[in-house]
Amino acid sequence: MRPIRVQIAILLVLTSFSIVSCSKTVVVKSGDLQIEFDREMYSRVNSLSANTLPFNESFQLTEFLQTKNFRTNSFKLEETSVKQLSDEIGKGEETLIKGSFRLNNSCLSKIVRVKTYDEFPGIAIFNVSYINCGEEDLTVRFWMNNQYGIKSSDDSTLFWSFQGSSSSERADWVLPVSKGFYQENFMGMNQSDYGGGIPVTDIWRRDGGIAVGHLELVPREVSLPVDFDKYSDYAQVGVKFQFVDPEVLDTGDTLATFQTFVTVHTGDYFASLQKFSEVMQFKGIKFAESEPDAFESVWCGWGYERKFTAENIINTLPKVKELGIKWAVIDDGFQISEGDWRVDTQRFPGGTKDMKKMVDAIHDKGLKAKLWWAPLAADPGSKVLEENPDILLINKSGAPQYITWWDSYYLSPAADETFKHTRETLEMFLTEWGFDGLKMDGQHMNAVPADYNWKRSLEYPAKSIEMLPEFFKMIYATAREIKPNAVVENCPCGTCMSFYNMPYTNQTVSSDPTSSWQIRLKGKTYKAIMPHTAYYGDHVELSDNGTDFASSFGVGAVLGTKFTWPADNPNQSQSFLLTPEKEEIWKKWFDLYHEKMLSKEKYLGELYDIGFDKPETHVIQKVDTLFYAFFDKGWRGDIELRGLDKTTEYVAYDYLNKRQMALLNGENPVFNAEFDNFLLIAVFPSKK
Repeated sequence: MRPIRVQIAILLVLTSFSIVSCSKTVVVKSGDLQIEFDREMYSRVNSLSANTLPFNESFQLTEFLQTKNFRTNSFKLEETSVKQLSDEIGKGEETLIKGSFRLNNSCLSKIVRVKTYDEFPGIAIFNVSYINCGEEDLTVRFWMNNQYGIKSSDDSTLFWSFQGSSSSERADWVLPVSKGFYQENFMGMNQSDYGGGIPVTDIWRRDGGIAVGHLELVPREVSLPVDFDKYSDYAQVGVKFQFVDPEVLDTGDTLATFQTFVTVHTGDYFASLQKFSEVMQFKGIKFAESEPDAFESVWCGWGYERKFTAENIINTLPKVKELGIKWAVIDDGFQISEGDWRVDTQRFPGGTKDMKKMVDAIHDKGLKAKLWWAPLAADPGSKVLEENPDILLINKSGAPQYITWWDSYYLSPAADETFKHTRETLEMFLTEWGFDGLKMDGQHMNAVPADYNWKRSLEYPAKSIEMLPEFFKMIYATAREIKPNAVVENCPCGTCMSFYNMPYTNQTVSSDPTSSWQIRLKGKTYKAIMPHTAYYGDHVELSDNGTDFASSFGVGAVLGTKFTWPADNPNQSQSFLLTPEKEEIWKKWFDLYHEKMLSKEKYLGELYDIGFDKPETHVIQKVDTLFYAFFDKGWRGDIELRGLDKTTEYVAYDYLNKRQMALLNGENPVFNAEFDNFLLIAVFPSKK
């Protein structure tokens, strides 16, 4: 990052504040959120909800600096004040808390501004800064904001959590937390081509939870650690920024942290992610408009893998058409190399003619054509690197940043040549070849490291990190300029998509899920942040047993498949052949998808806790009908239907097997059921 510094003389303008006595605890309230600061500027956060027990009764060190020689702890409270505010987020109140810390010849002033808004009850936004008022310069290693401990409950599962970081483990984003757990959740690069994510961490008990994160308008390399020491009775979360090189804070200078937040909630993480997204939109983040074509079902040629032929694609299209699927995707394998996206004439002798032949065949069947692509990647020896050797992103060690998965190098999103090369590629794909959409693929798209290519004359190396969203903004704008209805899918293989790339896609995806559970939790996550954007469940062959359509269907995901037909490619590693037995199942689900189109409807993510509520439940509202999806390996017992009108009589109907399950009263919406793996029902007024 570029350090944020201002002189002490211009830091504070307090004339519009009302001064509050420093002799008492300072209290900030908003909705169910209560924050208290004591006279040492320690704080505690609790929920005012009648259903939530205290998170922690003691005051904690929540905002501090770690210097070379000491950690700041007790600041003597000197001044507090409150004023009304009105800005891009809305109207609200700002509380200022100021104090000082002294140790030998060192002195620091600490200023904490806490903003709450009428429009967003339950969230508090922090701006924290430190002034070096001592006689010596200070070397700062890291800062921490909003570090809170939350006491455990008596449940066998002590906590559930949302942790939106990305790494090569491709781990679950929603997971239980027990004693001995630690996860750093670094938002920068965690491996050569893995990094980024959603800058929010949420941890909750059955009765309520806390979420923290940052609200910067560009990606930042912060950590959001979750720590539950095995000898402690509470888990800890926070927002931490470690300087790449220790930051020297000169006498009289100010260090300002990033803007961070805390919010409290009941239920799971859905509400806190939803609130985070809404605040960011008020601050200026704008998501792409929904694209109707992005909700249409998908067949992908990846079942034939990299050595597919034009005949493989063309021969499968009649069955794709017969199943009512609307999109056909040509996947990885057509190109000369990453970075040289022309057609490989060694495999496709006709070159561009062979590509156009496949696209024309797709269009002749009344389908839309999408093309796989790994932007920002270039193989050694590729055309783009031969023509533009300085286009590479150079990491701190002086080497090109390697993309392990593709055996490629990163192009720098801060290089003009990268933008030029990418625009030319898009023109070839969408105009010359005639594709209707893009499947952008690869975990490397999610984040980049700082760029130390001195030939580029960047203001500071981290500029490349900030420019990555601008790169995807350009792709989206260019694609839609060429094809106004282009679907631009962002598939950052197995990673939690960077929040800052989300505005520039109109189709999110479960992105190589390792289980059906991941399909569902990723769906809930994206629908909290981007409720009107299509969410694609990826190929059903990636789900449990390769046939779990219900997980995608139940969370309102677009259905997709990568079957082969009438035969497999002999060069592929495994069979995805659509046998007559499988075809019967595929037809049933795709017909149901096209009939219901639940992917376009409202997902009610606040009704059920994905961690603590059993069975796991997801709900979609379509007019006056609620579609419930229940998941459990083997459920035998009562199920409560939430979200119903207490004055209305309802019918619960198993629409997959065409059978009535129960007649219910909204005042007591409980029925007994038995199912294995899943149960899908529609609940509608009995007089309908």
